[in-house]
Amino acid sequence: MPRDLRQGAEIFWQSFGHGARPAIAIHCTLGSSNLWAGALEPFAGELSTIAFDQPSHGQSAPWRGDPAEPGAFQTQVTRIAASFIERPVDLIGHSFGASVALRIAVGAPEAVRSLTLIEPVLFAALPESDPDWQALRAKQDHFEALMAEGDCEPAAHGFMRDWGTGQPWESYSEAHRERFIASMPMVENISRANFEDPAGIARAGGIEGIDAPAMIIHGDRSPPTMPKVAEAIAARLPDVGVACIQGAGHMLPVTHPAQCADLIAANLERS
Repeated sequence: MPRDLRQGAEIFWQSFGHGARPAIAIHCTLGSSNLWAGALEPFAGELSTIAFDQPSHGQSAPWRGDPAEPGAFQTQVTRIAASFIERPVDLIGHSFGASVALRIAVGAPEAVRSLTLIEPVLFAALPESDPDWQALRAKQDHFEALMAEGDCEPAAHGFMRDWGTGQPWESYSEAHRERFIASMPMVENISRANFEDPAGIARAGGIEGIDAPAMIIHGDRSPPTMPKVAEAIAARLPDVGVACIQGAGHMLPVTHPAQCADLIAANLERS
């Protein structure tokens, strides 16, 4: 499989499908490009989809950025994703990857043929007066307090409980738990950006300027902020559909790949 030096990092990437339409799929935090296999399989004849492992994920090299720099990881991943774009693409992102996809679409709407956002975590799109935002902010404050004390293991445990597939912490291998724990400074950099939006993704007029057909997907068992984020982003897009997958949580591309693929297909048909 290919490895390239992109934005100063050795990046592993793979291609799903052999179709005429170029696409890019951007995975979630602590995931990998492999997680797209099930959801993208139905498009093998229609799309040629590049999916890459973000730094410190999968088979890519470790992240060497500064965790204290606001939005540093998001910025690097955005630039890596953009480096694969040669002509307008079908852009698909999950969770943090959806925030990156949205950032690209805001910054370069002409580069996006269609936009599919799965469980986007741009919490800055919500008003701070929202009770669910406030509850999530309290969890983030607790996470940041743990990190300030160097308590990376309980921080990792909590992150995987709230945003993973529901797999019990104790059932992960020791190697997986150690990797999650070691990733927490990076995760903190990512999660702060979800709230603080240093790149200004949610700025006035930004999302409104995306003219590509968009689809926003969430699960009915996701954290309660997720449908609200989906609706807040959708309210600012000129051509958008919002869909809820029943019985699905945050990791729905993995747990419900067929339903996810059906909704991606519906958006592709509109572009």
